[in-house]
Amino acid sequence: MAVMRLLTVNVVEGLIPGPKETGLTAIDKRPQGGRVAVGVLGLERDRVCDTKNHGGPDQAVYCYAQEDADWWAGELDRDIPPGLFGENLRTEGLDITNALIGEVWRLGESVEVMVRAPRMPCVTFQHRMQLKGWVKRFQQAGCPGAYLKVLKTGTIGAGDPIEILSRPDHEVTIADMFAAQDSAKMQGMLDSGVDLMDELREAAQRIAARA
Repeated sequence: MAVMRLLTVNVVEGLIPGPKETGLTAIDKRPQGGRVAVGVLGLERDRVCDTKNHGGPDQAVYCYAQEDADWWAGELDRDIPPGLFGENLRTEGLDITNALIGEVWRLGESVEVMVRAPRMPCVTFQHRMQLKGWVKRFQQAGCPGAYLKVLKTGTIGAGDPIEILSRPDHEVTIADMFAAQDSAKMQGMLDSGVDLMDELREAAQRIAARA
C-alpha cells in the first residue's frame, strides 16, 4: 500500500485576471518550501477573490491527488503541475475520490481536517485551463478532489504523512456526491447524523427525494 503523504503545499502566487466580476482570481497556486501555517480559514498567505462562492470554513482547503493529476496528464497530453487546478494540497497514496463525506484526516503532526464536499468546476477553472468544454469534461471524469474543513490548526509541509483518523457510518463518497445520482446512499448519509454543510445537506435531500 502506498504511503499517504503531502507532495506539495500550495498557496497563491499572485492574483491573475479572471472571468468573474471581481476581475481577478487566486487560482494560481504554487508549491511552498518549509512549513505553512493552517488556520480555520485555510493556509497562511493564501487568498480568495470570489468570496461569494469560495472560501469560508467549509472550503478552507482544496486537495487533489497526484494519481488523478497523472490521469489527466495522460488525457490532455500535458503536465499537470501542483497547483494548476488551484489546489492547496497535492497528495500521494490517498484515494480522495472515494473518501467519505465527513471523513477526518491528520496532516503531519497536528493538523486535522474533515472532508466536506467535492469541488464543483466553474468558469474560473475553465478560464484557467483554456480548454473548450473543460467544465463538462471535468464533471464527466468524476475525480474532482475535495474541500476540507480545518478541525485542528497547526503547520504542514511537503512530505508530511496523512493518516485517516475516522470514517462516518454511511457510504457517500466524494465521487457519489459529485455524481449526485444515488438516492439511497444520500438518504443513508442523512440518516447517519454526520455533520454536513448546509448546501450539501440540501443537495442530498433533493437527491434522496427522487427515490
